[in-house]
Amino acid sequence: MRIAIVGAGRVGTAMGVLLERARHRIVAVSGRGATRDRAASYLPEARFLDQADAARAGELVLIGTPDDLVAETVASLAGAGAIAEGTYVAHVSGVLGLEVLEPVRALGGQRLAIHPLQTIPDVGRGIDRIPGCSVAVAADDEPGYLVAERIADDLGGEPFRLADAMRPLYHSAAVLASNDLVVLSAIATALLKEAGVPDPSHALGVLQRATLDNLAEMGPEKALTGPVVRGDAGTVERNLTALAAHAPDAVAPYTALARSALDLAVRAGRLDPHGRDAVDDVLARWS
Repeated sequence: MRIAIVGAGRVGTAMGVLLERARHRIVAVSGRGATRDRAASYLPEARFLDQADAARAGELVLIGTPDDLVAETVASLAGAGAIAEGTYVAHVSGVLGLEVLEPVRALGGQRLAIHPLQTIPDVGRGIDRIPGCSVAVAADDEPGYLVAERIADDLGGEPFRLADAMRPLYHSAAVLASNDLVVLSAIATALLKEAGVPDPSHALGVLQRATLDNLAEMGPEKALTGPVVRGDAGTVERNLTALAAHAPDAVAPYTALARSALDLAVRAGRLDPHGRDAVDDVLARWS
């Protein structure tokens, strides 16, 4: 299949490389800033064109712009007459549904959404990590779904169908699991450094890798450890007192997550009423 990538950032470029390996042709790319150099490095056979000319070259147009620019990009392509009848147009956003591609359907194009559920900080890691990940797909009809699933398969991913109405919820889960883990890790690293722990990033990494292994092997209900699930209200109090003294901005995330941990411990049947009430009393004083 001839594929054009409009907005060939980290995700779009990584997908392009994998699709070339699966014998698709990346015929054109477009984008801003460093896109030309990135395309020259990873997709040297593709022509670098403006958005409209790139889209005209593809049987499948992958839109890899930031989420907030997808609608604007689609409208621009439609206004330029760059979407021919029968062309497949896919965005790679996790949160947007097919409605953002409505101008495509008005021109006789076919709407798709293809989102690899993976963190992609750079092209090289995207190429390595997309294979094996889950890929959310959406389409208007069964033939469209088959095309989207074929593309996901060719990426080396595991496709699943996701309803448009559920995409923001799905994306929220991804943000919590990946992006917010990074934020929490930054807070925790700073706390370890303040506490005098040598090489805090390494120390934290060992702990987190074990935690992720536990999650994969046991599920969250059994993998949860720490003072909340033990009902150690005194430890929670000491933690919060230390945070208030050394890192007051961390008190709010600690208490919010401790409440979620408390709910999980109760649901899992791992915390008796006395322990639950004791921890809840501490959190109430610090909220």
